[in-house]
Amino acid sequence: MKNIKAIIVDDEQWARAVLTRLLEQNCPSVEVVAKCVDLVSAVEQIKLLKPDVVFLDVKMPDYAGYEIINFFTEIDFSLIFVTAFDQYAIKAFELNAVDYLVKPIDRKKLVLAVDKLTAKLEKESNLESYQELLKTIKSKTFKKIILPELGNRRIVELNSILAIKADDTYCKIYLKGEEKVITVSKTLKYFEEILDENPSFFRSHRSWIINLEHVQKFNKTDSTIIINDNLNAAISRKKFEEFELAIK
Repeated sequence: MKNIKAIIVDDEQWARAVLTRLLEQNCPSVEVVAKCVDLVSAVEQIKLLKPDVVFLDVKMPDYAGYEIINFFTEIDFSLIFVTAFDQYAIKAFELNAVDYLVKPIDRKKLVLAVDKLTAKLEKESNLESYQELLKTIKSKTFKKIILPELGNRRIVELNSILAIKADDTYCKIYLKGEEKVITVSKTLKYFEEILDENPSFFRSHRSWIINLEHVQKFNKTDSTIIINDNLNAAISRKKFEEFELAIK
């Protein structure tokens, strides 16, 4: 297996040293070819060395890490953002399907991130995903989600989602105004966690998350919720009272 060329970008020397040491000890396939103190010098090294992956600190002087997309017309390398715990930033990364690590970096999570990178290292441009991430962080609002679909990434408006239904280890995403149902390799628990602060989404059943904005009818007898006229979602009886409060 060929080495994965990596560049580390962090304005703190100790952070660069710690990540370098963790990679050396736990990820022998990763070769650190450059370490940079800011985004401008990192851009120069990326263009020169053409790495497979860039480990990029989020908060740095002059330019934040996620502003890297402003320096490229194509992103033909993978990005793994490194951040101190920031609930908002983490939610933005998850909604936009962007890889990240939280400081202090956990060895096991680093290994998982590198394993994931190794398994699907691809030279396709991910610029669109990073552009959406930048918009999300700058606007301070979560309006879109990026879903992996058949090897591609599909950008979906959150308000266009009617419901999400569990299907074993996959989920089916039902969209407004479309006949197509998207199947993604994510669990319902994953969507529950990243949508937990959005009041429009409600976990009605162990197999369903529904968008309250699109609810048409509620049938207590059948324990069903009719969404957008033609989609029937299940609701647990123990959720009746919580649902009625949420819908108000």
